[in-house]
Amino acid sequence: METVISRTTRVGKIKYTNAWPVFHSFNPELLQHSVELVSEVPALLNRRMLEGSLEVSAMSSFAYAQGSDHFMLLPDLSVSADGAVQSILLFSREPLEKAVNGTIALTNTSATSVNLLKILVEKYLKGNPEYFTSEPNLTEMLQRADAGLLIGDHAIKASWENNGYYVTDLGRLWKEWTGHSMTFAVWAVRREAALSNPEAISEIVRAFHSSKERSRSNLTPLIDQAVREIGGSEHYWHGYFSNLCYDFGMRQQQGLELYFKYAYELGLLKHEIKLQIWSDNTLTRVKE
Repeated sequence: METVISRTTRVGKIKYTNAWPVFHSFNPELLQHSVELVSEVPALLNRRMLEGSLEVSAMSSFAYAQGSDHFMLLPDLSVSADGAVQSILLFSREPLEKAVNGTIALTNTSATSVNLLKILVEKYLKGNPEYFTSEPNLTEMLQRADAGLLIGDHAIKASWENNGYYVTDLGRLWKEWTGHSMTFAVWAVRREAALSNPEAISEIVRAFHSSKERSRSNLTPLIDQAVREIGGSEHYWHGYFSNLCYDFGMRQQQGLELYFKYAYELGLLKHEIKLQIWSDNTLTRVKE
């Protein structure tokens, strides 16, 4: 009989619905290794990964880049969209071409979408707006700004309201400009945890993959939970979950590399990023 490992691995769980398929059937109590699940918004998970109070987490792609010296990506796990994402939305009083030279309120809940907006506005649309960071409340945002960026469930709920605003999907705009997929979140492990506790990380990765595949084969439990907790229709949520990609293959990697390249060129990142993927305690460089 195998010995149960007592060392606890702290795993961060994104609260937003876009990550539900990877977490829905992920049950720490069924794992041989000790795992503590910590559920928070992306910004807090990002901070905890950067400071080392989590060993594994779903995290904003941009936050991974900021701490890439400390992290490795877990294989074949992401929240990506090849076009419209439906939950990363810019709401504006005027058409986009005018809004990008006004004042834009940025959500304080995630860095990836904020910096994607800056890349799109400044490199693609040649805008020169003023930015400020705000709580994700659209009414309050647009009392002070010409446009407001919301993500996750805040964006979804706002998109259901007939408020008369122009709505721009950043995933769609990125695809229109670059032709690439966009990866909004990744799963990462701190290097020291990967090296010191590889068996636990392997088991966690397998459990994530199993949860992802179970969700992909039957979306009904996710749809029912979303309708019950968030609202909306079964039709909406079926389309939402079906549209997102939870893999991290070459297409997703290429899109993310381009995002990091543009972020570096704008000075949003201090250095260029090489994606590094963990695999059974073997460090693999993508495009060595």
